[in-house]
Amino acid sequence: MNNVTLVGRLTRDPELKYVGDAQTPVLDFTIAIDRGYKETENNTDFIAIQVWNKTAENCAKYLNKGSLVGINGQIRVEKYKNKNDENRYITKVRASNVEFLGTKRSEDSNKNDKYYDSTKLFEEAGIKTDKEKLELPF
Repeated sequence: MNNVTLVGRLTRDPELKYVGDAQTPVLDFTIAIDRGYKETENNTDFIAIQVWNKTAENCAKYLNKGSLVGINGQIRVEKYKNKNDENRYITKVRASNVEFLGTKRSEDSNKNDKYYDSTKLFEEAGIKTDKEKLELPF
């Protein structure tokens, strides 16, 4: 089984392209995901996301840098050769479903504004979010 669910914010505006003879829409963007625990100074993961067809066009229309999204898809590893004829690999998530969860945070927003809390999403899915239990045993 190859299934992944992620919640994060776009790190830049998405890039819509049309590929092939059929001009199929494809959209690439990256999301930042806070791990939720202090492992090191760098506790954020940056995940490459790829979306196809009508979903790609809708994402291009409504998402921008800072947008909060929920992603469901599959992990894909793509292989290519660089200029020196060396094999290179790219790992990304090919999204089958993208949920628009919120807009980017505004510096002018009121401190009482409520943003989407991903903890609730994980609890509804039956995933424990107790930060003490998130610590790795090694």
